[in-house]
Amino acid sequence: MTVLDDVAAVVKDVSARVGPSVVSVGRAGCGVVIGPSLVATNAHNVRSEEVDVRFSDGRTATGHLAAADVDADLAVISVDTAEAPQVEWASDVPPVGTVVAALANPHGSGLRVTIGTVSSVDREFRGPRGRRIPGSVEHTAPLARGSSGGPLVDATGRVVALNTHRLGEGFYAGLPADESFVSRLSALARGEAPQRVRLGIAIAPTHVARRLRAAVGLEPREGLLVRGVESGGPADRAGIRKGDLIVSVGGSNVTSHDVLSEAVDAAGASGSVELGVVRGTEELSIVVGLGTETAGQEGTA
Repeated sequence: MTVLDDVAAVVKDVSARVGPSVVSVGRAGCGVVIGPSLVATNAHNVRSEEVDVRFSDGRTATGHLAAADVDADLAVISVDTAEAPQVEWASDVPPVGTVVAALANPHGSGLRVTIGTVSSVDREFRGPRGRRIPGSVEHTAPLARGSSGGPLVDATGRVVALNTHRLGEGFYAGLPADESFVSRLSALARGEAPQRVRLGIAIAPTHVARRLRAAVGLEPREGLLVRGVESGGPADRAGIRKGDLIVSVGGSNVTSHDVLSEAVDAAGASGSVELGVVRGTEELSIVVGLGTETAGQEGTA
């Protein structure tokens, strides 16, 4: 038997084993059946409380968002899965060099299966709201647009990751199906979205802030531009305004979103953070008392 025969055998086997569990989710991506009436997908694939789910047999059903964790890019949909089988999870994160297959049903166009290898582990990427998501599995199984949320499986058909993000030309990331991942899915399936400490602002990255300040004749400053403030949120109550430039937190320079979000997380829901703010040419120090939000809600920090 040749290498090509081996590859063909893997594709045929995982297609039969896992293909019936792969669905398309709305117009944006894919998902996988994880239990009776439950489908897992990426949070960025779910744009409203209701979403159409198309199964491998062509049946379409309306699903409802059970819960989402946007910062982890993970969501669970409650939907009539009928006879679609649930997937089996792998017990360990696969090492570099492991042969893997990516399955997807993009836009409900039919099952696609591609083969690749695990090229790296413990990689990180940015979630929908800019927070770092560490620990991802990087692989080389090609993914068409609309494939995020589909499963990455080993040669036996066990799910090793949930595909979520393109890392670069020919490289893709998946959320590893480890014990923590399965536990988070179980909580989301019960409708339990995690609570995140937050400021209640939407921000633009540092290069955008520099460009906008230069456009109005202001000197360059390193910081994060506030492009929106949640009405009644912690930042709003403290007096943060749209257009403010956050240049420091707790006395440390804010050079990236990570610096700000890590300081907010460290302060905790009952704590506060002191922000250095530039408003036009005015330098301000503003203390913000923090709060929590459900991680599936909108907002950046």
